[in-house]
Amino acid sequence: MKVGFIGLGNVGGKLAGSLLRNGHDVTVRDLDPKTAQAFLDQGAHWADSPRELAEAADMIITCLPSPAACSVVMESDDGVIAGLSEGKIWLEMSTTDDGELRRIADRVLATGARALEAPVSGGCHRAATGNISIFVGGDRESFEQVLPILTTLGRRVLHTGALGTASVLKVMTNYLATANLCAVAEALTVCKKAGLDMNTTYEAIKISSGNSFVHETESQVILNGSRNISFTMDLVLKDVGLFDTLAKNLEVPLEISPLLMDIFRDGQERFGPREWSSNIIRRLEESAGVQVLGHGFPAELTDDEPEEEGYEVVVTGRG
Repeated sequence: MKVGFIGLGNVGGKLAGSLLRNGHDVTVRDLDPKTAQAFLDQGAHWADSPRELAEAADMIITCLPSPAACSVVMESDDGVIAGLSEGKIWLEMSTTDDGELRRIADRVLATGARALEAPVSGGCHRAATGNISIFVGGDRESFEQVLPILTTLGRRVLHTGALGTASVLKVMTNYLATANLCAVAEALTVCKKAGLDMNTTYEAIKISSGNSFVHETESQVILNGSRNISFTMDLVLKDVGLFDTLAKNLEVPLEISPLLMDIFRDGQERFGPREWSSNIIRRLEESAGVQVLGHGFPAELTDDEPEEEGYEVVVTGRG
């Protein structure tokens, strides 16, 4: 199956790299041709437009920073939809709004092509090694058709149900990760102010009931001082905003989500929209007059688990 990949950013570039590393025929497209050069050097083909890419590929993957960006790539005159035909598959791997996803999917389906969503979760370091988790929404037949490629891109692949379900679950998990990040930032700052050793504090949290995936990953780059988690404050606001809007539309009166939005709006105003999200702790450092740093922690995360063939996660007891 020939794969077209649009969007070679922090996550998309690593996913496209997994495809090339595992021998797939890949055509790429990005707004910045310089970004694509490393992939071309590895054997990828280049498309001059999304339409050209869609015409050349059997499966078209989009991994873009916002619903608006996806709309442009998909719906412009030389967009993906213009190059679709019966039998092709569009796989949306962006973190996006479920309603917008279904709207564009309807246009894809009208061409005779199929539509799936497949947002990822687990961090850029796991995307780089093909060990990331993938949520997939869409019909079961299309899911099974692309599963061999999905198990190249990720280790754990979960079919979540109809189109839109994966997008809802993705923004939910990003909301939880953000809540964990803010809680970890407060915990580390308080312990630093109390005079505790930060390496000891890290290990204490890691072996306790207060542990989380966010602590095991983001706390390391926080304590290094780089705060480089390959994810920025504007993207946090986008993702948590999607979750917050979903809750409002469903008339669920949330309390924590609006507070997270306020925290990151303030962080973005102080440090800029492209500041690393983990540096949200800097708000607390400045207020408390401390620097929350440890010793020997990495500046960037790497996945130390070997790349393994992925598999479908089977849900038990699902009705």
